[in-house]
Amino acid sequence: MKEYKKYFKDKKVVIMGLGLLGRGVGDAKFIADCGAEVLVTDLKTKRELASSLKELKSYKNIKYVLGQHRLSDFVDCDLIIRSADVKPDSPYLVAARQNNIPIKMDASLFLELAPEVVSIGITGTKGKSTVTALIFKIIEKYLKNNKKTKAKVYLGGNVRGLATLPLLKKVKAGDLVVLELDSWQLQGFAEAKLSPHIAVFTNLMADHLNYYGGNMKKYFLDKKNIYRFQTAKDYLVLGKSVLPLVKKSGSVSGKIVTITSVPDDWPIKLPGKHNLINMSLAQAVAKILKIPETVAQTTLANFTGLSGRLEFVREFKGVKYYNDTTATMPEAVIAGLEAFEKYQGQIILIGGGNDKSLDYKKYGENIPLYVKKLILLPGLGTDKIKKSLTPNFKSNILLVNSMPQAVSKAKAIAVAGDVVLLSPGAASFGPPPGGFKNEFDRGDQFVDLVKKLK
Repeated sequence: MKEYKKYFKDKKVVIMGLGLLGRGVGDAKFIADCGAEVLVTDLKTKRELASSLKELKSYKNIKYVLGQHRLSDFVDCDLIIRSADVKPDSPYLVAARQNNIPIKMDASLFLELAPEVVSIGITGTKGKSTVTALIFKIIEKYLKNNKKTKAKVYLGGNVRGLATLPLLKKVKAGDLVVLELDSWQLQGFAEAKLSPHIAVFTNLMADHLNYYGGNMKKYFLDKKNIYRFQTAKDYLVLGKSVLPLVKKSGSVSGKIVTITSVPDDWPIKLPGKHNLINMSLAQAVAKILKIPETVAQTTLANFTGLSGRLEFVREFKGVKYYNDTTATMPEAVIAGLEAFEKYQGQIILIGGGNDKSLDYKKYGENIPLYVKKLILLPGLGTDKIKKSLTPNFKSNILLVNSMPQAVSKAKAIAVAGDVVLLSPGAASFGPPPGGFKNEFDRGDQFVDLVKKLK
């Protein structure tokens, strides 16, 4: 029997947080297939989790406690797998620790149980998804054409629809694993006292401050776990903006690599200066792995971006529609607007949503420079956005209650040559008004509506 199966077999495992993005479902299936007795507990109701539960209906060794957590479940089990958004000081987890019950997170547990793989982890406030995808595609292209190695590359971590633990069924010693890691997942790396062999830290901006109680230091300390447990054999690839912060934070064991810009003559399809930085970070990792520059160059040149990140949806009656739903903070909105600099004054921006305790001062200064109409979805973040804007611009604000209304208004306003950009600058989560299942649900609704325009 494989070691990972022994780890789970015949254990009572509590999965705390199933979610709707597929990762919890994948991990639950995997652990159940290993012979564990699984209990899934989630604060969401059966109705809210219907799509995820449907995927698990054939499993007889998975039981559920939904719409609540029960303290008794956390003190009568062998192992707890907590999802990324569950705070470590949850009273249920505190009780589990008092009873000496192990608490793990999926990405870090994967590396604990995996054979000797080359782990590449990417974190940062913005850009980590794009950098992760670029690194994965560069390595994939290189290995495909390299007959001297049987190594394979796998993708995991904070990637929509992908569960990390099931990779244990596939990976072999010498393989490479590329992991996108948010700050919450990195809490698991601290608990396991491990960091990826190659760590990439894109940037650090004010975000998730509602989670961290407004404390940027706490946010950084979670991010720091990406390199905190590295050795002298490891590498830390840094965006220039985060280098001073990392050096100030204390000694770094891994070799620090700071990025250089992508050569000017490389044909690149992604818009925006921030994407040049993303490409430079990916290029630096390729160099560490001794991948020929021509492979990286070809991959970067052909990369057209990810869903929900300045994603071109369609052109309708001369108007271009873009989905940037993952822009959940003011700085991300500004970066997106700067990418469309040639459309200054021709941008219809759909924004707003729920608050993450962020500062919208710079947002308020930049919006009038680029945007001719601002369509706002409801939420506490929207209230802060409205307050950040000058009185002169407020006549250009339109308030709506739903995504269908937002797209309908945008279509009515837009003329040939305009850009309609969904770039919320606020969270998607939370109860109505302003709440979606998640940021991808928000983007999916936008994309579906735009594709149906007639």
